[in-house]
Formats: sequence, structure tokens, C-alpha cells
Amino acid sequence: MGGTICLLLAQGHEVMLCDLTNGEPTPRGTPEQRASEAAEATRLLGVRRRITLALPNRYLQDTIEARTQVAEVIREIRPDVLFAPYWVDAHPDHVAAAALVEASRFTAKLTKTTMQGEPHYPGRIYHFFSTHYRLHVKPSFIVDISPYIDTKLAAVGAYASQFSTRGGTSWIAEEIRKENAYLGALIARKFGEAFVCREEIGVIRWDGLV
Repeated sequence: MGGTICLLLAQGHEVMLCDLTNGEPTPRGTPEQRASEAAEATRLLGVRRRITLALPNRYLQDTIEARTQVAEVIREIRPDVLFAPYWVDAHPDHVAAAALVEASRFTAKLTKTTMQGEPHYPGRIYHFFSTHYRLHVKPSFIVDISPYIDTKLAAVGAYASQFSTRGGTSWIAEEIRKENAYLGALIARKFGEAFVCREEIGVIRWDGLV
């Protein structure tokens, strides 16, 4: 959803990124290299703040302890909306991340707790697609990211340890461009990013629809 991040920032919204894990353990890169790549991607997108939690890669689970960590971030940042991976995926961590963010949204509003920060309940969760399945899911909405596709792909390219010719994964960036072009065509735009919301979405302004 890098294009949507760029759009939100251009429209004056604040965006904060939260990595649930630093990617360790994995054979691709070192924690230090991935942190450097993440910092460069964050700079390219124009985001000012990024938090990385210490939850374990490959073993991510929706536990009370993990909910508390994510909920405390929500209570500190107090976002209007949350974005999380789509809940159907071959990657167990992506499935767990979706469940964890949804549970943490609820946990963050609790009182009579030892959690840091004041209760907060973000209004919506929007799910983006970063799935290993070849799915055809009907989106709740598609965001026009046409002006930002190059910035998005540059941010993807910053993760050299993950997307590289040497690692045999350089094709992923082109697949992302193709997918965004297809989604853009569905709304008569060059490029788009799709999102799903479990809840109904209301409209109060017509001038933002395409």
C-alpha cells in the first residue's frame, strides 16, 4: 500500500508504520541490513516515524502478550484508522498479523488494565493485499495511486535483501506493477491499490469518488 501512503501524506494526513517483527529468523539479509533497507523505504515514502516490535518472524501469533504490545502502540499513536494484511493467506504470519491487529484494536480501548496510555479505538481497519495465494477478491474500494507508482516501486526496491536478481525475486516488483495496473483499470485509472473492510463504508463527500 505504498502508493496509498504517498496519497495520504500528500493530502495532509499523518502516517506511522509499525513492523510487528524485524524479520528474524530468515535467510534473507541480516537484522541490520533489513533495518537499513526499511529506513530507506520509509524515507522514500516520506513517512516520518516507523516502529519495529520484537515479535518473532515465522512464529507470529495472536497472543495476549502480543496484543498488549500492539495495543500500546495504538494507545500512543491514537490513529483514526488501521491498515493490516488481508486475513486469507498461505503465510501463517500474515494470517496471524490480521488477527492480531484486529484483536489489538479492541484491546487498546480497554480500561482497568496495566497497559500504558489512555484507551483508544480506531474507527476502521482496512486490509491490504500482500498474499502468497493467487486470489481474486472483490475489493471494498480501490485507491488511485497513479501519481505515486514510481515512488512505491522505488520503496519496494529499497529492500534489496528481499527483492533482488541474485535472490531470484526481482520479478516481484514487475508483478506488483502489473497488479496495480489491473486494479487501476477497474476504476479507469493507470494504477490502483485495493483494500477490503469487514464493515460497511459510508460516504459524506461525492467529489472524492472516481
